[in-house]
Amino acid sequence: MIETPAFLDTSRPDVPDLVVSRGVIPFHLAGSPVRGRLIRLGPLADALLSRHDAPQAALALAGKALTLIAGMSTALKFQGSYSLQIKGDGPVSQLVADCTERGDLRVYLRAEGEAPSSAPDAALVGAGYLAFTLDQGAETERHQGIVAITGESLAEMAMHYYETSEQHPCWIALHAARRDEGWQAGGLVIERIAGEGGLTPAADAAQAEDDWATARILAATVTQDEILDPALDGMTLINRLFGTMDPRIDRPRALAFGCRCSRARLSALLATFPRDDLDHMAEEGTIVMTCEFCNVHFRFSRDEVAGAPGPAA
Repeated sequence: MIETPAFLDTSRPDVPDLVVSRGVIPFHLAGSPVRGRLIRLGPLADALLSRHDAPQAALALAGKALTLIAGMSTALKFQGSYSLQIKGDGPVSQLVADCTERGDLRVYLRAEGEAPSSAPDAALVGAGYLAFTLDQGAETERHQGIVAITGESLAEMAMHYYETSEQHPCWIALHAARRDEGWQAGGLVIERIAGEGGLTPAADAAQAEDDWATARILAATVTQDEILDPALDGMTLINRLFGTMDPRIDRPRALAFGCRCSRARLSALLATFPRDDLDHMAEEGTIVMTCEFCNVHFRFSRDEVAGAPGPAA
């Protein structure tokens, strides 16, 4: 059998082939300028988070980040990805979570030092910035928005970003916790959108403001136990929260374990290294590369990777 060259080997690593068919349930409130999403990662939360060796508080923050990016990426109308990046000077110095238009999720986490399990999100990340990036591929320019970290929780940080950078009012709840069955993560997002109206402009505006205020009050009654309870049906929870505002359920969206690493991708990266660097990276003729998202180790023989030529003498 002829072995596939590394630069052509696009096979997926040994990671879970896991799909949650109703990971995001979109809905809107009839006659009101409010739409929302209930996000529940189900077994994906444990599959993604348990691959990282980090304190529990840091993993809980990563679970909230996955929930947030899964919910907000629902609006993608193109092939690409939506990502959240946090960089700070706290115990969690860097966190990246992204989701494609297909619902493929992955997360990278750099945690340095311990943090109490009850530490608020702001204490974990410290001072720094939060960035959201829309990436439609190599042929288009990425759109990125960056703000200073503001707020005690990741939900508050995200609401600050959308209200100041996108002028897009929203209310967000994010939860993640390790339970007997493993990690669970989920959340609720509601957004204010432009209404069609039908009354006088002033009356429409007043009614829209009342509806938005009522929706936020109802959303705030949701508990962590309700969000993370796998036995509680998502549509039942939405109707429990917003039944008085006539919620209409839209088509659910699937989420999946979606790291995009492969031998071909990493081989292309290694090919950019000078040959002398590759020689130093090799141990007993083997170079080991680790995907920081899924924590899978890829092994390349030194002969497989030519590398870039060194500087001219």
